[in-house]
Amino acid sequence: MRGHADAVANILLQTTIVDLPDDWNVERFSLLADELARAGHEVTARNRDEATDDSVLSVLNTLDYDQLWLMAVDTGHGLSPGDAAGIMRFRERGGGVLTARDHQDLGSCLTCLGSIGQLNHFHNQNPEPHARRDDQDNPNISWPNYHSGANGEYQRVTADEPAHELLRTDRNPSGRIEWFPAHPHEGAVSAPTEYDFAQVVGRGRSTVSGRTFNLAVALDGETTADGRPVGRAVACSTFHHFADMNWDIDAGAPSFVTEPPSDEMKRDPSRLEVFKDYVRNIARWLGTHAERNANATENGVRVPRSAALAEG
Repeated sequence: MRGHADAVANILLQTTIVDLPDDWNVERFSLLADELARAGHEVTARNRDEATDDSVLSVLNTLDYDQLWLMAVDTGHGLSPGDAAGIMRFRERGGGVLTARDHQDLGSCLTCLGSIGQLNHFHNQNPEPHARRDDQDNPNISWPNYHSGANGEYQRVTADEPAHELLRTDRNPSGRIEWFPAHPHEGAVSAPTEYDFAQVVGRGRSTVSGRTFNLAVALDGETTADGRPVGRAVACSTFHHFADMNWDIDAGAPSFVTEPPSDEMKRDPSRLEVFKDYVRNIARWLGTHAERNANATENGVRVPRSAALAEG
């Protein structure tokens, strides 16, 4: 939302794969990184280490980050137990987390992240009740695979009223963001009934089956077993809401992306500019409860983020 003084956050934009040029490496989210930086935030963009435990994620709670934007682009083994533990400790000390995955089992490493994992449904882990194939165009991709449109198109967003603050904007008469980037096979996220701190942010509708599916779920007000508050979180149905190719079809994609793109967004970029308020809203919202852990030490000395990255 424009006209709002945002607090500056230190954001780690991270993928769950090593640097593979013909894959969803972090360079394919450069426009997202630029947008966050343009909003005044400090952004570090990186891929996962080759090591068993990632040198940053596994000690994330000791570093000087406020937020983790985790693009779960792996096929199921993108986080080690040490990585997961570091992320969980990061939330426990107030860090905000955004996760984004995709169809079938893409990003299913997220199931190791406690409540965040329970929001995410995959083909073989934590499956949706009554799950079935949605996208009919690509037989190599199974459910969940909600078809919201072609890459390069927009999809209409519906939401309960009053709209969650992540969807608010002053650029539309409605006061909320009405369009997201589309994708032929989005994943599945939900707000489990036992989580009274989970809320569906917005919903899409399949262009194939007409089924409604959730685009994002927010966690706010969660506590640890001993009653301490943890950081806010957002679980997104697909990382394609944030990928370069879905904001600019000329940015290119990995060679295994075979679906023909649309030029709708290229012909009418105005709705994309409104959608970018969603990105800014998330960064503001996650930062609200993010607190740097002044007590995190290593051998009695605070670990600077730059030093940890250099060691990694």
